[in-house]
Amino acid sequence: MSNIAITHAASGLVHATVVRREQLSPHIVRVTFGGPDLARYDYKGFDQWFRLAIPVHADDRFDNLPQRFGMGGYLKYLTLPKGTRPEIRSYTTRAFRRDELELDVDFVVHGTEGVGGPWAASVEPGAEIGFIDQGCGWAPVPADWTLLIGDESGLPAVAGVLRDLPRDARGHALIEVFDARDQQELEAPENVTVHWLVRDPAAEPGAAVLPALRELDFPDGTPYAFAVGESGVATGARRHLVNDRGIAKTNVTFCGYWKRGRAAS
Repeated sequence: MSNIAITHAASGLVHATVVRREQLSPHIVRVTFGGPDLARYDYKGFDQWFRLAIPVHADDRFDNLPQRFGMGGYLKYLTLPKGTRPEIRSYTTRAFRRDELELDVDFVVHGTEGVGGPWAASVEPGAEIGFIDQGCGWAPVPADWTLLIGDESGLPAVAGVLRDLPRDARGHALIEVFDARDQQELEAPENVTVHWLVRDPAAEPGAAVLPALRELDFPDGTPYAFAVGESGVATGARRHLVNDRGIAKTNVTFCGYWKRGRAAS
């Protein structure tokens, strides 16, 4: 579930190739994309995301992908021959360097589980990809402080928001991972406290972050909250904030990037 608007950003379909792969931590791999078409990428920062076309067949094509991924674009994608049709998954831009025309994407890798993680763990420089820019989900309303909630799949979005918040912002960021070694150095404003929470690897996502959210001592004033990650994390945070804390629905942006037991879209 999500209340993030699909914006179909102006960049549309962008073509790129893999420049390098880096193992950041035991379960996070960073893949860097490059190429001249990235000059068209209208980078906004924060949690800017896109539909990534991941090659899964030897003959996958990227020249016939739709420019947008609304209903018409999705139907066009479904009509492409299955043997040449890449898989589409949603990812966040972790960093973009316009001078070098390089874009970083962080992938959570659970062994051979899923599509994006295994691809990222083994992809070699020169591999072709395409992505369809979807803009930002981050859409703050007037508020006194900021509250960010995410799991490891929401970490790139939370990290991007922390990096791009005004430096006088205040609030809290609660980030859950299943391995403490996957924690990262983040560019948070001085008055935004980052709470790293580690759940048991066998536990469901949210097992650590949702109890911590319930116990968090809120600052005075009204927050703008941003909750992303596994569906239960995002919806559980929103439910608590609206039902138990009395936060207006308009002050809570939430998005389930994937659902436990089902492949991410």
